[in-house]
Amino acid sequence: MTALRPTQMMTLSALLTLALLFSGAAIAADGHFTQRADVQQFIDKMVRKHQFDRATVTQLLSEATLKTEIIKAITRPYESKPWYQYRPIFVTEKRIARGLQFWRENSATLLRAEEQYGVPPEIITAIIGVESFYGRYKGRYRVLDSLVTLGFDYPRRGKFFRSELEHYLLMTRDEKIDPRSMKGSYAGAMGQPQFIASSYREYAVDFNNDGRRDLWNNTDDAIGSVAHYFRRHGWQQGAPIASRASVSGSAFKKLIRKRLKPEIALDQLIASGVTIDEMPDDIVPTSTKATLIELKTRSGHEYWVGYRNFYVISRYNHSALYSMAVFQLATELRKQRDAAAVKLN
Repeated sequence: MTALRPTQMMTLSALLTLALLFSGAAIAADGHFTQRADVQQFIDKMVRKHQFDRATVTQLLSEATLKTEIIKAITRPYESKPWYQYRPIFVTEKRIARGLQFWRENSATLLRAEEQYGVPPEIITAIIGVESFYGRYKGRYRVLDSLVTLGFDYPRRGKFFRSELEHYLLMTRDEKIDPRSMKGSYAGAMGQPQFIASSYREYAVDFNNDGRRDLWNNTDDAIGSVAHYFRRHGWQQGAPIASRASVSGSAFKKLIRKRLKPEIALDQLIASGVTIDEMPDDIVPTSTKATLIELKTRSGHEYWVGYRNFYVISRYNHSALYSMAVFQLATELRKQRDAAAVKLN
């Protein structure tokens, strides 16, 4: 196949997006959405596998609105930006200040989460800070609209979002929530920690023991659920997350991976021209597995070595940019909170 020039690729991408947008608009206006074969298959599955009432599911899906702006949003995510543009979105003085306030206001709950799950307060706080600005911005789209739009009118990831719609209907049934009422992100992420429906069902916890798992309005549940999510994904208490590094020569280039799973021993990285500039406080054996991360700056690149806990952060969002933003925000929160404690003493 002949390689496309960047301008041609952009043109094709734009045409595909427009085709999807007009397709969604046409279906929404057509009025026969629930008669589509793929929608009928989904309804059949909910009835057969989960014993939903056919008329109820059909009516619910007929009330969903196919939104073209949702498809627009998912085709231009923040994670497509270079690091030097991405970082200033999330690691800001305003987000740090609000994070320190969040930590003060919820210190007892954060401490209890750390004791139970081993995840430090700054990481939990940073996740909620990046995801929803500490609960202030939980999303403006109805989750039903997002999941129906992406499940049936976004072929690239339709299978995934139909699965999330399935989980969402099960979740709202289990939690006794009206599926028409809940709002979230354009991708259907919900509440203060922005859990997708499958994560909500699997990892959300009732951390204040009031009989409900409420990630929209209950900060205790949000904190406990983030900590539980990290613990279940293999967070190692007290272990390092990432170290700044510098590189020399060219051998290191072949060790840069898109996958963030730590698979390369530190001694192999060092032998390939990687110098770890900021070693963790605890001595890390050179046999420790890590990953080499390259981030684009305005003048070139910066390099980091990510350990197991960095990979765990990426289970929340698979982008290296996201994980690094969470890590750096958490680091700054810890630094400033510790400095404030020293002044008080």
